[in-house]
Amino acid sequence: MKSQGKDPRFTVLIADENLDFKEHVFDDPKVLGRQLIEVAGGHPVDEHLAIAILPNGDFEDIRLDESYDLRGHGVEKVFVARSDRSFRFKIDDSDLEWPRACISGFVLRQLADLPANYNLWQEVPGQHDRKISDTDMINLAEAGVERFVSLIDQTTEGDALPSKDQAFLASHGFDFDVVVEGGNTGTILKSVTLPADRFSHETADVLILLPKGYPDCSPDMFYVSPKLTLAGTGQVPKACKAELRFGGRVWQRWSRHNNAWRPGVDGLRTMVARVQTALAEARPDGGS
Repeated sequence: MKSQGKDPRFTVLIADENLDFKEHVFDDPKVLGRQLIEVAGGHPVDEHLAIAILPNGDFEDIRLDESYDLRGHGVEKVFVARSDRSFRFKIDDSDLEWPRACISGFVLRQLADLPANYNLWQEVPGQHDRKISDTDMINLAEAGVERFVSLIDQTTEGDALPSKDQAFLASHGFDFDVVVEGGNTGTILKSVTLPADRFSHETADVLILLPKGYPDCSPDMFYVSPKLTLAGTGQVPKACKAELRFGGRVWQRWSRHNNAWRPGVDGLRTMVARVQTALAEARPDGGS
């Protein structure tokens, strides 16, 4: 890349294994791989690799004595790393290795062989998961094994579940829809199996409304359709007489409040456990 202004030299950003990019200037637009390694402080040179980072996030190795034209590729960034290391990480349930600390979203997608309608997310402990774009650069040398999940872009009106929730539902075999109506986002778990011989139906759909600010803020109650009554008595379970209209359907409200929520920890996994507990412990009004 040619410097702006009157300077006839050519600049390139070179990153070390910590993805710390620094600007370097060359008089000649054609440089050797070993020159890129040397200017980045990679010694001994023959134990290092120079990798061009292309605009789409793909990588291209630059051999030590290969002449690389900084003008011809639209390349502004080069990554220099030792060649005698490998880095382990997981995509879904697959254990993978990569010979460099630096990896791009584009390369991760290639390794995972993702369909076009799937997104890749990086799990970040104690924080929200990070959606990975093709041009994002990830440092695999950071502490801990890097974990990524691939999830279908299942959205309604542009809203999507956090990747941890999608991964939980998918891994537990839930068929679900995400519906947005009147500013409210609802996750509908379809045909959930109910405790045996307890209700008037064997399965029901379960609606969990997600508040604004979720997953930092807690969902409260949940809703079922069709309306459930207790087997044998036909009585409505305690605190389940109110109804809600949502998504073109009438839902039975199960008023089960939640006073404890751990942002960054709790999510739909927690809510599903609460639903299962409430269904298993359902009693009629006044029942013991």
